[in-house]
Amino acid sequence: MAQIIDGKKISTQIKDEVKEQVAALKQKGIDVTLAVIQIGKDPASTVYVGNKKKACEYVGIRSLAYELPEETSEQELLELVQSLNAKEDVDGILVQLPLPKHIDEDKVIRTISPDKDVDGFHPESVGRLSIGQPGFVSCTPAGIIQLLKRSGITIDGKECVIIGRSNIVGKPMGMLLLRENGTVTICHSHTPDLKTVAKRADILVVAIGKAKFVDASYVKDGAAVIDVGMDRDENGKLCGDVDFASVEPVAGAITPVPGGVGPMTIAMLMNNCVESAQRKHC
Repeated sequence: MAQIIDGKKISTQIKDEVKEQVAALKQKGIDVTLAVIQIGKDPASTVYVGNKKKACEYVGIRSLAYELPEETSEQELLELVQSLNAKEDVDGILVQLPLPKHIDEDKVIRTISPDKDVDGFHPESVGRLSIGQPGFVSCTPAGIIQLLKRSGITIDGKECVIIGRSNIVGKPMGMLLLRENGTVTICHSHTPDLKTVAKRADILVVAIGKAKFVDASYVKDGAAVIDVGMDRDENGKLCGDVDFASVEPVAGAITPVPGGVGPMTIAMLMNNCVESAQRKHC
């Protein structure tokens, strides 16, 4: 039976550590502050923003919410971001994606100061990661590294395969696993014989957005399988990119959906906010 990697438990450990750091900063008169901007009423975004506010409350971070109408112009949004860049008491800025079609997401991400880019999406943050300099790391891949380490799974010297090459998960995941001395292969829709490549993996990370795509035939006996997917199955039930029932008997360790990678993303966001405050004040 595979070890079930409990993202809820590990994310709570991280949030409790962050809570202590926030309390220590408060004793020095420093309030950690995250500004969250949401444009429109996308239901999934509203849930995510609500979860971020709850996490801020739990760890003691001050949360500033900017909930703007769908018709907000790109210029108005850019001006708001620039005003938050200039605010000394704001440590992190997060613009909830996706944005309405009339707003250029790339332009908005580039406008956020790299010093407050707690999502780790700014090209400067990505560049720092790629050359091994300190900077903010995209929260989901950073959370996956914590899941592996805190579950006793060694990365050093292991064969790591990532299915998916997005800027938010696949590419930064590859760089983080390299940083931990893993041997990394990134696969995508043009990879020939995907099953053969995936089956080499000691650590398999799946982030493609296709419900239950990876079954046992992709997985080496004893591999650690990290499922980043958030999909719905044919019955409308939440599931991942990995067919859990098929893979769990052959894997050495596996993340469930829900309760695996998801909670880690918000925990690492809280961690990045505290890091931002510490860099500025300590």
